[in-house]
Amino acid sequence: MRAKQTIVAGLCMACLMLAGNAVYAAGQYGPGVTDTEIKIGNTNPYSGPASAYGINGKVHAAYFAMINEKGGINGRKINYITRDDSYSPPKTVELVRQMVEQDQVFLIFASLGTPSNMAIHGYMNENKVPQLFIATGADQWNDPKHFPWTMMWLPSYGIESHIYANYVLKNLPNAKIAVLYQNDDYGKDYLNGLRAGLGDKAAKMIVATQSYETTDPTVDQQVVALEGSGADVLLTAATPKFAAQTVRKVYDIGWKPTHFLNSVGNSVGTVMKPAGLEKGIGTISATSIMDPTDPQWQGTPGYKEWLAFMNSHGLSGSITDVQAAIGYSYAQTMAEVLKMCGDNLTRENVMKQAASLHNLQLPLMLPGITLNTSANDFDPIKQMQLQKFDGTTWQLFGDVMSGSGT
Repeated sequence: MRAKQTIVAGLCMACLMLAGNAVYAAGQYGPGVTDTEIKIGNTNPYSGPASAYGINGKVHAAYFAMINEKGGINGRKINYITRDDSYSPPKTVELVRQMVEQDQVFLIFASLGTPSNMAIHGYMNENKVPQLFIATGADQWNDPKHFPWTMMWLPSYGIESHIYANYVLKNLPNAKIAVLYQNDDYGKDYLNGLRAGLGDKAAKMIVATQSYETTDPTVDQQVVALEGSGADVLLTAATPKFAAQTVRKVYDIGWKPTHFLNSVGNSVGTVMKPAGLEKGIGTISATSIMDPTDPQWQGTPGYKEWLAFMNSHGLSGSITDVQAAIGYSYAQTMAEVLKMCGDNLTRENVMKQAASLHNLQLPLMLPGITLNTSANDFDPIKQMQLQKFDGTTWQLFGDVMSGSGT
């Protein structure tokens, strides 16, 4: 009898040990992760005023499908759930809550838009769900102390605006500057960044500002008003639809300012072509990505690989859109971080790995630009290079710079 009790006790102890091991193993997974799957959520404006950005989500989906065809990441397939929020913050909130609470996604990746991400910013951090590599360069995303679950990817709009300000101060010291901007945190970041970059000269140099709402049909009236200010420099902080309208209207009314066009509204395919290629000649912008219309990159291994990917996944209609190259680079970054996680796929560890990037080189980034993060720095890309539109493509000039001008 005693022997049977000993055997039973031993079996119970073994069961407890196995159960403990199972609990430990389960502790290595966050919601949305199994031995075979990693569930990732995303919102993109596939419709609405910023629908030109929808190519990002399409490229992500194709890239993750390609990874899955090759066996996934560490043996796990990516289940990418992307939904259309139409660039509407209330809709973003609804969709993200649904993905987090019902679909149980592991994280939200590359959700697009400053106002959309602002709407879910608090919710994501209160619930400790990664809001990772979001598709907006607003300066507030780099705040790991107060928002440890949110990380940006794009160079900040502040860095970009400082680069434009440095150019103006050096080359156009007597400039009269007009600014057209979207009336939300996205547009205001550019305006505030320009003011900060110009320093004590801002009040004198910025002679006019005009804002627009995403519900406005056109920005024609705003452009005419800015031209009337006598400004000889124009900074446009606009999404593709309104950026194209601005380029076209500036040309049509015969205004010839030095025109700076923000990086998230400079695509040849969705901005310059609709505006009229000849109408954008001389426009200046900044970038950290190889523009796919620039012939100098088209013989590189990175471009060839990207082009083959685009053609084989039904995306050949977007090969003149720099947003397709950006979306590809986003997906590569996410895949790299998931590889770094190994089998420790908790939400805490994915943020830890995302904050451990060191000189990560991506095939479509400009030479000399790498991704770097740390526990105190959630802004991976800090450098850009100026470029000028020649009627066909963007031509790089000058050195790779940070917001400090170096």
